[in-house]
Amino acid sequence: MSEGRQAHLPFADRIQAGRLLGKALRDYAGRSDVIVLALPRGGVPVAFEIVKAIRAPLDLLLVRKLGTPGQEELAMGAIAAGGMQVLNPDVVAGCGISEAGIEAVARRERAELERRNRAYRGDRPPPQVEKRCAILVDDGLATGATMRAAVKALRQRHPARIVVAVPVAPRETIDALEAEADDVVCLATPAPFMAIGCWYRDFPQTSDDEVRELLKQAAETHDAGETSR
Repeated sequence: MSEGRQAHLPFADRIQAGRLLGKALRDYAGRSDVIVLALPRGGVPVAFEIVKAIRAPLDLLLVRKLGTPGQEELAMGAIAAGGMQVLNPDVVAGCGISEAGIEAVARRERAELERRNRAYRGDRPPPQVEKRCAILVDDGLATGATMRAAVKALRQRHPARIVVAVPVAPRETIDALEAEADDVVCLATPAPFMAIGCWYRDFPQTSDDEVRELLKQAAETHDAGETSR
């Protein structure tokens, strides 16, 4: 695991966080086998700065948090494209959530997952990750449920290596992910953690339009770089 100084906190915004992560990931720069997969929506502007730094293609891995009923910000689990579901047993047991309650939330989030897939990808096929090094990026982690779902979903597509890269997360979340990913790069693990947005001075919602525009810009930049080689 790579970890930077806590002095970076708070990050100015996702752009600064992405640039710092790009520096931390410089060992992956210029490699033809690397692909960066952002978790929408907040992970996309972070990942956009990374792909500019390491000259890699950008795509998405769609994941949705399963919010606890009545405490939606608390993740009881997550789902990812391909039917993968990950639950946080401590939250499920502690909040007394029934199987029916979990399924009701999962059904709603699957619909949103499908909507986002259409909105962002249209008719484009999923990114090719088999035998490649895939770098999964988000703007921060709390329980890590969404990223764990992303890692498990990605494993089914047989990448050569999975790297998780985030600006900020709790130490216990990073420790858990290190058992599932091949590498974890995190710039800061503050304690007490609180919420991801606490570690950014500017932390607005990322819109669907911004996601589409950044994907377009990244594709144009990468294609131009490939042509000039």
